Amino acid sequence: MFDLNDVAIFIQIVEAGSFAGGARRMGVPSNTLSRRIKQLEETLGVRLLHRSTRKLALTDAGRALFEQSAEQVGELLEVSRRFVDGSQEPAGRVRVAVPADFFDVFHMEFVAGFLARYPKIQLEFLLSDNRVDLIGEGIDVAVRGGVLPDSSLVARKIFTDTRLLAASPAYLQAHGVPADVYALAEHLCILQASPRGQTTWHFHGPQGTAQVAVSGCFFATTVQAQLKAAVAGLGICFLPGAIVHASLKAGTLVEVLPAFRQPANDVFVVYPSRRQIPLAVSAFVEQAVAHLQEQTARQQLDSFAP
Repeated sequence: MFDLNDVAIFIQIVEAGSFAGGARRMGVPSNTLSRRIKQLEETLGVRLLHRSTRKLALTDAGRALFEQSAEQVGELLEVSRRFVDGSQEPAGRVRVAVPADFFDVFHMEFVAGFLARYPKIQLEFLLSDNRVDLIGEGIDVAVRGGVLPDSSLVARKIFTDTRLLAASPAYLQAHGVPADVYALAEHLCILQASPRGQTTWHFHGPQGTAQVAVSGCFFATTVQAQLKAAVAGLGICFLPGAIVHASLKAGTLVEVLPAFRQPANDVFVVYPSRRQIPLAVSAFVEQAVAHLQEQTARQQLDSFAP
């Protein structure tokens, strides 16, 4: 009779994509997992995995075992985790991958309050506009925007944001307000640094969609740098509403052509797997999502205020 614990280990390795990833998830050495899988294969009399230094692939028998047992074993582990977590305090390190300018909209005061409430949790933020490999890098949760590619990752939508045009009062006084989106081609625009050369902005407006090839003299890889350039009067920016909200409210930027915005951009929180989410991770995610949604709702109310 095979050991169900070995089946659970097998499922963890498959979901992590490697023995190293499974070992990181479970907090045990890779050679221990390798020994347990070998034991399971000997008990079943079949080979479950093809192993190599870089890649792990399922055999037909391994695929069948995973497909027929992953959901049931996952549910059992989730039930047991809930019983254990009910008597435990959230603890451990939570690795969070976020965009480079995340803390421009996510208040550090929230982080301080969260860590004061859960003193046994450590938060590690990886700030980058590149999409990291959650499983390969051992990331517990990520915040991502835009269209997500099909994958085994689990995504939960947080809110929807839009990009809007804005410029400083000084720039508009010196260069005039564009009459329509096509006039943007004659203005200085603040652009994302890119090797492609030409940039095209896409809009939704009263008459449907529009696209305009734009140019400028200032390019930057982060939205915060682009925002500062716009406030300094270097041109018209096209940035997420959450980023420009404070500047619009303070009057250092003015919205340009408010009838024209970018199609809605969804923002998601993404997990490697919905099963066996550590208590520390779920505590952070639930409260961080609530904080982001509250901030978004407040900004929307401000935008409608007289």
